[in-house]
Amino acid sequence: MDTLTYLVPLVLLPVSLSFFFLIRKSKSSSSNNPPGTSGWPMVGENIDFALAGPQKFVYDRMKKYSPDVFQTSLLGEKMAVFCGATGNKFLFTNENKILTSWWPQSMKKALLFPDFVEDSLKEVSALKRSFLHDILKPEALKQYIPLMDSMARDHLEADWSPHDEVKVFPMLKKYTFALACKLFMSVDDPEHVARLAKHFTLVTSGMFSVPIDLPGTAYNRAIKGGKLVRDELLKIIRDRKKEMIENKETAGRDLLSRMLLVTDENGEFMSEMEISNNIIGLLVASYETTSTAVTFVLKYLAELPHVYDEVYREQMEIVKSKGPNELLRWEDIQKMKYSWNVACEALRLTPPAQGAFREAITDFTFAGFTIPKGWKTFWTVHTTHKNPKYFPDPEKFDPSRFEGSGPAPYTFVPFGGGPRMCPGKEYARLEVLVFVHDVVTKFKLEKSIPDEKIVFHASPVPMNGLPVMYDASGVRLHAGQQAEEYLSGEETLDDLGQLVSCILGWVDQRAG
Repeated sequence: MDTLTYLVPLVLLPVSLSFFFLIRKSKSSSSNNPPGTSGWPMVGENIDFALAGPQKFVYDRMKKYSPDVFQTSLLGEKMAVFCGATGNKFLFTNENKILTSWWPQSMKKALLFPDFVEDSLKEVSALKRSFLHDILKPEALKQYIPLMDSMARDHLEADWSPHDEVKVFPMLKKYTFALACKLFMSVDDPEHVARLAKHFTLVTSGMFSVPIDLPGTAYNRAIKGGKLVRDELLKIIRDRKKEMIENKETAGRDLLSRMLLVTDENGEFMSEMEISNNIIGLLVASYETTSTAVTFVLKYLAELPHVYDEVYREQMEIVKSKGPNELLRWEDIQKMKYSWNVACEALRLTPPAQGAFREAITDFTFAGFTIPKGWKTFWTVHTTHKNPKYFPDPEKFDPSRFEGSGPAPYTFVPFGGGPRMCPGKEYARLEVLVFVHDVVTKFKLEKSIPDEKIVFHASPVPMNGLPVMYDASGVRLHAGQQAEEYLSGEETLDDLGQLVSCILGWVDQRAG
């Protein structure tokens, strides 16, 4: 997509805001506000942000104004950008005290039911975060690991193996969306998943475009796509509710069933629209964020053979400990320590999420400056992830940073922190590790475009989708070497399946 597609909305969005709102903001100015600039009238610093990219935009202003906090104007809002570990800690630990979550109005209009657009995010998120954490914590997710593994294998066999080259990013978006539909709602009919994905793509492709709801615009398509997604979800919710009543179901088979069963402190069930809102939020995260995370892990594995070799060695130890075609389980995931360090380093260098907004619900001070009530705040990964103060030689890919106790608190924040830390962190960890296991034990990747450019939309995106060439020869070579060691008496294999696999690899190597 052309960069202008994302530049134009940033320029035009403030124009769509009311004159009254502009006046209200101007009255909040104070000489004790954080240093910085609001940029051009109506436009703010949106052009600078789009042209420089989030990382350079933030670094330049930290250097020019303050390493702690600076003010800017983005999306038509007075905004204080909090910096460094201290700024992250302050925002993360003051959630629901002096700050509340905030989304741009245009984004809420594309995603949510019209009845909820004017509500605060706290009102929209009727699902208690404690409940969300409970259903997405490791103990609850363990049971899904074999299914994740099975779906990853099927995806690679159907969509990767028949080809000599694939574009990783679009393939992963297809896979992660299908997995989310299965795990969250038990929807696995390919046509149904494809229809949902088609509608959902309209939303995610257009909700950051020009916020003008006129026929033919990307934003108009996002609004229409959002309605189609919500209609589909309402039908799924109502069908499941009817089925649960008929079968007198009291145990949640998946996320949807558990949402239908949960009650608040007054014993009230969530409404169908509230359930739909929460599922949409989870689908956005799984469709955009997780697919981006896995894409960049594979990018670094394709670029760094020595890292791939270590990940391969760790994953093959797990393969050797299991029977033929035996699926992964929780105890296998726990052995993937180096692989997770690699994933964390990929998340540090190329984080899928850039940060998050908050809104000040009262005046407060930070680093000697006053942030007025109504101002928006923004924390971003770019104040710490590549800051040499926290990560020496920050551009170097070094998984050892995450050994032992790992980075200092509040410096590595791809999932946020505090009460609003992403509840899907463990889900993302399992999805990344399972997919990496199945890829590296089957393929050796090579980038088709070695210097492919990374562009920033809502998340970092490989400009060409990260096309990779691959074959199984590298993997078979490892198996062949292991078979030769066994036949020469240098290695002992405990499982007949391992022996057969190694000998087949040895035969294949010889035949090649």
